[in-house]
Amino acid sequence: MKVDADNMENGKSLSKTAVSDIEKKLLERIKGSEVSLRIMHVCGTHERTIAKYGLRSVLPQYIEVISGPGCPVCVTPERDIDIAIALAKSGATVVTFGDMMRVPGSSDSLLNAKSEGADVRMVYSIDDAVALAEKKPDLKVVFFGIGFETTVPANAAALLRKDLPDNFSLLASQKQTPPAVNLLASDTNVDAFIAPGHVATIIGTEPFEPLAKKGFPVVVSGFEAADILLGINILQMQVEKGISRVDNGYPRVVKPEGNTIALKMMDEVFKTSDSEWRGIGNIEDSGLVLREEFEEKDAAKIHEDLYSASLAEIKSKAEGKDKKRCICAAILTGKAKPSQCPNFGKECTPKKPAGPCMVSQEGMCYNWYKYSREGGSKNA
Repeated sequence: MKVDADNMENGKSLSKTAVSDIEKKLLERIKGSEVSLRIMHVCGTHERTIAKYGLRSVLPQYIEVISGPGCPVCVTPERDIDIAIALAKSGATVVTFGDMMRVPGSSDSLLNAKSEGADVRMVYSIDDAVALAEKKPDLKVVFFGIGFETTVPANAAALLRKDLPDNFSLLASQKQTPPAVNLLASDTNVDAFIAPGHVATIIGTEPFEPLAKKGFPVVVSGFEAADILLGINILQMQVEKGISRVDNGYPRVVKPEGNTIALKMMDEVFKTSDSEWRGIGNIEDSGLVLREEFEEKDAAKIHEDLYSASLAEIKSKAEGKDKKRCICAAILTGKAKPSQCPNFGKECTPKKPAGPCMVSQEGMCYNWYKYSREGGSKNA
């Protein structure tokens, strides 16, 4: 069976009865190629699939798959978390996704702030936060919105509502994936990239073209085990042909132009800015902040007087705190594996995370800990 990005069936997911045969054939093709690759994926869901199904353990020694900064929770900077905590301690009602509640800031987490009496609540979407503000007009409801291009459209759609409650605001910590990947391409020992399917669903395949022009084979992959194996084989085929381009290995969901409606909403509400990535540093043009006409809903600006004292106290507390050794920065940039961290599985576990990579279900440390202490990899 010939499997290629150009002849995959559009709109059809792999059936359960066919998955095993397809996976076997893809593995045969991968092992039958002499192409050696060090591949970086940039998606927490990809890492979860790779770890859960032990894909690293079945790949040949000359194919290595490493994880990049594909976990949005993991790259949210300490300062943004500190501001959210300061807001909560200053009387605002801070609502956010469950994973964000346990991520440590410079000295504390939102969950700890909640245990100390701050009003911190978990929601599943920005719409839940808006509904709370409508139901409780006496509260200052702040939605701590983090994430990549996949979650930004929902935030944009909410802010475009004409009946948005006056007591609602957004604390945004939003990232754009391509600038970070482009930076890592020049700083990390990588041969090729698996681009995130969720992100590409929104932005399309074109934003990854600069990588291909630099000589890096790129493939957009889905999230089943067979999707990952297909992506690896497509990258091998690019190298065999002596080309570097962006192949769409997820055509049942991803269109080259992306989701034009979502992109239009994003552009209407947000503008590009430089942004701090935890463990990486400041990356030019990698963030999304509210445009001037929406600044009345920017929690960091409209509530600055409210949280400034608490933020100063948090920073002071952090200066005297003896932080546990954490190598999340090296893990997020593909320079280390969780098993190389002195805290992994000891002082750092999902119940007591020392760093962000152990918190989220998209974090590399979390997945290595949950599915295999060796990450399903004979190379760990």
